[in-house]
Amino acid sequence: MLKRRELCEVPVLFELMSHPEVFPFVRHKAATSDEFYFITKKTIEAEESGRLISRTIVDEYQQPIGTINLFDIENNYGFLATWIGQPYFGKGYNRLAKEQFFDELFLEYGIETIFMKVRKTNIRSTKAVLKLPYVALANTIYPDIYTKVNDREEIYDIFAISQEHYLSYRQFAIIDANADGEVV
Repeated sequence: MLKRRELCEVPVLFELMSHPEVFPFVRHKAATSDEFYFITKKTIEAEESGRLISRTIVDEYQQPIGTINLFDIENNYGFLATWIGQPYFGKGYNRLAKEQFFDELFLEYGIETIFMKVRKTNIRSTKAVLKLPYVALANTIYPDIYTKVNDREEIYDIFAISQEHYLSYRQFAIIDANADGEVV
């Protein structure tokens, strides 16, 4: 479901990112394939220096379908940015990718809180975030973060996933899976 970013994925990811239902919500936009190569190269270099964590989301055939990233890592927290190509909307990839990424972030990297800033106008992303049982609306819980990302005007809602809430959810999901034979 996830793999480290590679330059060979750029043509497929660029095509998916360019779709009008995806492009407005991508953090690092590229107008050309060459520009996306440059952004991807810089992303790989930034990960090597510990400034971010980035993965390619792949489907069951190991084909790239989007990206998931933790940006602005500071004091054991960071900001999540995810996008998935339009042909893959509504097929469950988003939640699976997030949970695999969260496992890695919390268990391997020791991240304590993951923030998501979602444009108040991005109904699709807001609905996707609210389906996650371990997420909290953080506008009032973390007023300093809320103010920081909305420094000019209130464009974003802030959601937070703490390590404690996420790992508690995963623990109960495993218990339920063992009891019922399926994860809820």
